[in-house]
Amino acid sequence: MQNTRVLVSGASIAGPALAHWLQRYGFAVTVVEKAGSIRPGGQAVDFKGPIHRRVLREMGILDEVRAADVRDEDGIIVNAAGRKVGTAPGAFGAGEVNIPRGDLARILHRLTEDTVEYVFGDSITSLTDTGDGVDVTFEHGAPRTFDLVVGADGMHSNVRRLAFGPESEHVTHLGYHYVLADLDTGPDDVVYSEPGITVMLGGTKAPAFLVFAGPPLPPARDDVARQKQQVTEALRRGKWRIPELLEQLPDAREFYMDSISRATVDRWSRGRVVLLGDSAWGNALGGYGTGLAVVGAYVLAGELARAGGDHVAAFDVFERRYRDYASISHKVNAGKLLAPRTAAGIRVRNLLFSALAVVGPLMRVVDRPASNLVLEDYDALRTDRETDSRTGSPAGTTGVGGAD
Repeated sequence: MQNTRVLVSGASIAGPALAHWLQRYGFAVTVVEKAGSIRPGGQAVDFKGPIHRRVLREMGILDEVRAADVRDEDGIIVNAAGRKVGTAPGAFGAGEVNIPRGDLARILHRLTEDTVEYVFGDSITSLTDTGDGVDVTFEHGAPRTFDLVVGADGMHSNVRRLAFGPESEHVTHLGYHYVLADLDTGPDDVVYSEPGITVMLGGTKAPAFLVFAGPPLPPARDDVARQKQQVTEALRRGKWRIPELLEQLPDAREFYMDSISRATVDRWSRGRVVLLGDSAWGNALGGYGTGLAVVGAYVLAGELARAGGDHVAAFDVFERRYRDYASISHKVNAGKLLAPRTAAGIRVRNLLFSALAVVGPLMRVVDRPASNLVLEDYDALRTDRETDSRTGSPAGTTGVGGAD
């Protein structure tokens, strides 16, 4: 095995999932994360279909993920006067398993913390591909050299910026922004929309989930106070309960804001550096991002193991096999559905949501791309397998094609 020292940037979902598989195949993995610890909170994320289930099962976490499942009840859609004008089906925002992002991140960290080196509170400042390895400098830690570097650090990927070029060359704003905030919203699941704005209260995404149309905003990634001010300015003319919610915003303990954007990279790898998850293919908030990240980690690690660490061969096969499956992230823009820009668009969406005869078949169509991949079985490549003394077979393994 060659190229066994791997640095992964990002300790949310894709990074720890990849680290889990790589260490099982004999790689020595370091995960660096800018935050001081695993980040709590965040919206509920979902898994759907047999491919997602099989990968979670092979990781040994399917039961734990299912135990953390949260269900969205049907909500009511109201107008500015607070009168019900429709129904928001809870099934629309959830897969077969719907788990808070922070809970999933903690599960993945516990799965890997004893076999993977985690470096919290640090970030990469430079990458130099020497041909024989990648020399890496950090904001705080001493320089180190790795055989391979993986950018699993999200839409605003630091690794992509350093190795592929500035974000402006790879990220396209899709005309919307979204906010997750811990606000006092009341007990009911309620949805309110006016042109270009939707407020969803009480669901599993967050106590308050806001989507609003608008051009790109001045960058404020590390300035939460400024982000809250931007939201207030964008929604200051909103009706219904929006003024009340904006008054609470400065004191929100949990707050996350981002644009709905698409990442486009001509090739996911450059030399000894490869991208995974949102950093490679992006996520337009269509319900596929987490599943794509976890399954992508399985495929990338498996191809590296199958190629004996030959990154050139592995990265090529990974991209050829996975790019079409990941392309669903480029075919959706949830902002258009969640926050139509016209009153007529809102009425059409409300009719769609309320017509249960339409919504049921739609869910099956929307989820179909999650099953559009043939998974390889990399189990024989594992170096951590124990042999069953009675059969001579690997103990505790069922293979990717095991029963659900």
